[in-house]
Amino acid sequence: MKTLSSNRAEPWRKRLHLPAYQVAEAARYARISAQTVVAWHKVDRRRVLSEKEDGQRLSYLQLIELAVVAGFRKAKIPLPEIRAAREYVKRNLKSEHPFAEYQFKRYGKSLFTEFEEEKTGRKKLLKANQAGQLAWKEIVGPLLKEFEYEPEGVAIRWHVAGPSSPIIIDPRLSFGTPTVKGVPTWIVKGRFDAGESDSMIADDFGIDVPAVREALKFEGVLPGQQKTWH
Repeated sequence: MKTLSSNRAEPWRKRLHLPAYQVAEAARYARISAQTVVAWHKVDRRRVLSEKEDGQRLSYLQLIELAVVAGFRKAKIPLPEIRAAREYVKRNLKSEHPFAEYQFKRYGKSLFTEFEEEKTGRKKLLKANQAGQLAWKEIVGPLLKEFEYEPEGVAIRWHVAGPSSPIIIDPRLSFGTPTVKGVPTWIVKGRFDAGESDSMIADDFGIDVPAVREALKFEGVLPGQQKTWH
């Protein structure tokens, strides 16, 4: 089974599997409905994610898998193709969370993932949704630009509001809550709701005003909603 840098013992790695995100919260981050989150985890022929009990929170790895599948769907990749890719990688590359532990790319209607051949150590590309056919690396382009990956392939940072946004989810920062330049976005909103201006918040945390406004926008605050928006 693929391990998350098991030779290293950083404390934060233990949090990758801990239930931490409510369904509604995960749905908001992935910009899909809570009903869709539930449907993708159901144990039936349509399931495209790991099994999850009703009411149970998602771990960081489950959250990333959810976000990746949401990205696939926005790219018009059919659910059967997504399901086939996940099942192939799970079974043949021994991964419990394929969409969080491997970087997927796309060419045409096919999904590809890179893996290291055990005997030679060479990197190869598999057409994951078509029984693992090998592919030429040159024809494969990026798909999920909002994710950053470790050398091992694990998605370790998610630009949750888009690839150009400073809002990130990183399990190494603030227990995986959304942050802007290291400051949790919910704290920024709390200070704003308490009557502080965006410039005051920026000064207190040592970040710039545009970053504060991005955090407030992510938390649902729009310009002009409060007099303290300066």
